[in-house]
Amino acid sequence: MPWFIFKRVSYPLSDEQVKGMLMRYDKNRDGKLSKQELRLAFKEMGLHFCSWKAGNAISSADKNGDGYINEDEMSELVQYCSRWGIRIV
Repeated sequence: MPWFIFKRVSYPLSDEQVKGMLMRYDKNRDGKLSKQELRLAFKEMGLHFCSWKAGNAISSADKNGDGYINEDEMSELVQYCSRWGIRIV
């Protein structure tokens, strides 16, 4: 179970909670996350190099190669975030 910072308090979140938090950034409500939506998510989390991290997240999690993270690939995105210490806020 990944650990994430939420309002300056550390506690573990389930994968489903993390997926739900990331899907808040699905601005066009198409059910998938684009690189631009991930960049915005990472930026709002206060991360540096957001475009680079979003590109790496897409490369790591996008198994079908369409350039988006869909519901089937969200587990891969959560793993990417926890592996690199990206904190959901």
